[in-house]
Amino acid sequence: MNSKTTAKILTTSALIALGAAAQADTALRLAHWLPPSHALQTTGFEPWIESINEASDGKISFTTFPAQQLGSATDHYDIARDGIADIAFVAPSYQPGRFPIISLGEHPFMVTNAIEGSAAFNDWYQQYAATEMPDVHVCMAFIQDPGTLHSVEAVTLPSDLKGASIRPANAVMGSMVSLLGGASIQVPAPEAREVIARGAAEGITFPWDSVYLFGIDKETKYHIDFPLYSTVFVMAMNKGTYEGMPEDERAVLDEHCTSEWAQKVAAGWAEQEQSGRTRAIEDPTHTVHEPTPEELAAWQEATAPLMTAWAGQVTAKGQDPEAVEASFREIMGKADALFE
Repeated sequence: MNSKTTAKILTTSALIALGAAAQADTALRLAHWLPPSHALQTTGFEPWIESINEASDGKISFTTFPAQQLGSATDHYDIARDGIADIAFVAPSYQPGRFPIISLGEHPFMVTNAIEGSAAFNDWYQQYAATEMPDVHVCMAFIQDPGTLHSVEAVTLPSDLKGASIRPANAVMGSMVSLLGGASIQVPAPEAREVIARGAAEGITFPWDSVYLFGIDKETKYHIDFPLYSTVFVMAMNKGTYEGMPEDERAVLDEHCTSEWAQKVAAGWAEQEQSGRTRAIEDPTHTVHEPTPEELAAWQEATAPLMTAWAGQVTAKGQDPEAVEASFREIMGKADALFE
């Protein structure tokens, strides 16, 4: 065998090896519906992606599609299921009634913080994820820092919402507004300020700093200082993509689909939202009302029927609502994230 033939064989072998390596690499598409400058993108998704890339020695890469580029925010679960994206940021409440178990975290007066609370929430929900979301691989679940009611006029009691028009944050809050005799005004967050400014809505359930982020603070000068609700999220992965990854790469991904990472991903956004509460308290043009024990009891009593409705939905899905709730309270309580 002459030197030219040997070189040709070596070159061909090298090209085959390079081709095999390229085929082993995994390029993932991550879809979400937030603006690319959002805290969850910059303090959550980006560090998570960077860590996965480093841990896989560059074998796993990501292309991020923010701001609903691959489809509506309401469709992100199906976007992951159908493989339009490999991983999608899903707000389950955008499809009311479809995922009742996870919606427990959105009920009034359940969650107090989204940092330690997100780790605990993932611990809790992973018990039910494969049952409730069987056609995706649930990488992790986490929660938004608790929000409250922000209004044009002072609201202190649930009876104050009778006849009021409120933009709710999620399906549970929409049900609460209806239960209390108000009307839900369903508009995307970027349109909320305009709706309130023109008098079509008199308030909004929203996280604290997002009120400032969207300019809603110019309209809503009154706030109630209690953890009225949270919003829950999952990172859902296409099953075919996940199961088709090489074993070593799937192991890296598994190491980043943990409760520890749920907390890391949620923490920066939660801290930013918490800063909005301090800002409102310190702003002399705003009034932050701390409910009395009697007022808080009135809110809890008035919203209690929401849990009865939730229990019926969970039962219809073949689960025991008492056991589901007891598990939630135990796990969130140990993390000091349960409202009591």
